Amino acid sequence: MLTVRTEKLLSIAYGGRKYAIDRSFSVRTVNNTLKEKMAKRPVFGMTIYSNFPPVIENLAYYGFDFAFIDAEHCPWEVTSLREAVLAARFAGISPLVRVTKPDMIEIRKAFEKGAEGVIVPHVKTAEDVKLCVKAGKFPPKGRRGFDMTVRSAHYGVGVNSADYIQHTFDTEMIIPMAEDFEFMDNINEILAVEGVDAINFGPADYSMSTNRPSGYDMKNSDTDEVLRSIVAAARPKGIGVMAPALPTNEETIKTLISKGVNMLVCGSDIYHWQRSIENVLKSGVEEYLK
Repeated sequence: MLTVRTEKLLSIAYGGRKYAIDRSFSVRTVNNTLKEKMAKRPVFGMTIYSNFPPVIENLAYYGFDFAFIDAEHCPWEVTSLREAVLAARFAGISPLVRVTKPDMIEIRKAFEKGAEGVIVPHVKTAEDVKLCVKAGKFPPKGRRGFDMTVRSAHYGVGVNSADYIQHTFDTEMIIPMAEDFEFMDNINEILAVEGVDAINFGPADYSMSTNRPSGYDMKNSDTDEVLRSIVAAARPKGIGVMAPALPTNEETIKTLISKGVNMLVCGSDIYHWQRSIENVLKSGVEEYLK
């Protein structure tokens, strides 16, 4: 937790007179909580494709742990997600931002605007992971560009730079995606890179990369064995494993947890919106639309 202390003004002059001002400190915190929660239990979130702040706020109010805010498959840049990240911060849910690729600038900007974690798609080699860490960690752990006039540093108000840097080391998350066969070919070298906090397994893209497309189905495809291999390699190193819980039901969730997955993505805002529309149609509307 990054504590921010702001001392109030001592005095103010007006009309030729000076007025005393309370010198007490106001205290605020930049509260990254996901790693702390993961040390105790699995965490649960949802992918946000809509970039719609009320969806994120409601996700928080229902008690979810993280919002997986996407920039890879959506028509906006990483910097256009600022309102979504602000909504997450306001409502008290951890904002994880998926950038478009391993990229020094995108990863840094995602963190600076307030992301608690950055999810990086199509990471295939140890060199890709080194770039992610280089972009997301300050020296000596990486080469992230330093600036205090950013949201993640409370714009430098009441924050000691050394405390801010340590806070990022302790609480921010680098999350590469395992969604290509090359990732599994290089998994030992990838997980040997220091600075990786979790791996996000993408079964749909992974199966596509092997020319055996199976979508998100991990029951009837070899992606189940891939997930087990990721868990076996990552969890003993203290690295979390994220995976989609689809279909989102009790059986899927309990099965994933039993396999060692500790970050569960419970579908997406669009997925659940579509299910809700289907239920409305089945409630008596559909027969009139034919």
